[in-house]
Amino acid sequence: MNLTEQNQREKEFHNKLHSSGKERSQNKFYKSLYQLYEDFITVLKIETHSKNVLDYGCGVGNFAREISNFEPKKIIAIDISEEAIKKAKNKTSSKIIDYRVENCESLSLNSETFDVVYGSGILHHLDLNKSLTEVNRVLKKNGKMIFVEPLATNPLINLYRRFTPNARSHDEHPFKFEDIKLIERIFNNVEIKYYGFFTLIFFPFYRSPKDSGLFRLLNKMDRFVLKIKYFKFLAWSVLIEAKKN
Repeated sequence: MNLTEQNQREKEFHNKLHSSGKERSQNKFYKSLYQLYEDFITVLKIETHSKNVLDYGCGVGNFAREISNFEPKKIIAIDISEEAIKKAKNKTSSKIIDYRVENCESLSLNSETFDVVYGSGILHHLDLNKSLTEVNRVLKKNGKMIFVEPLATNPLINLYRRFTPNARSHDEHPFKFEDIKLIERIFNNVEIKYYGFFTLIFFPFYRSPKDSGLFRLLNKMDRFVLKIKYFKFLAWSVLIEAKKN
């Protein structure tokens, strides 16, 4: 497996993270993205049934295990971290998931193999042009890519990132709007949904978003405000859906 210096740094960072067993400091904020991940899973439930699926940057296999319940034909789940793949294999008994150590920027997988490629928080760790080219290559004609990624457009979130550099890898680069434009140049029917402004600001005021009326209200406010062109920069993360040319 050929690795660039960036690939090697990412591999070492995530091997260390997964072997330590420690949670990342920002995990406490992720409840504010509850609706994003609910929507992500809903889309995957519809799109992966009876399909050949690639979990692109699978980590310890949390999504692969959930997607396996939606009866895809096959899931190949890849990650650059041997420690992550080891943990994923230990947690999984499903025979339809094939875990592999792979470099997402240079896959050893055949072209036009998958109906769906999905990932959560992976593309912003990679050379975006290389990774999108590979995703496009391994997708079948009219195949679909579905990704969750963080944005780098909210100045307050960026300030938090600046004060917590050890919480993330050196090469992480949350998406800017020009990154979304790159996706739109490579893929068709690109749909972007924005999440995590009011739900993030007021996250100390609710415990479980699933059962919180306050969260539902904040989420409705996000859906309204973040549809407006001039306020999209406030979002923390996006859900990206697109089709291969």
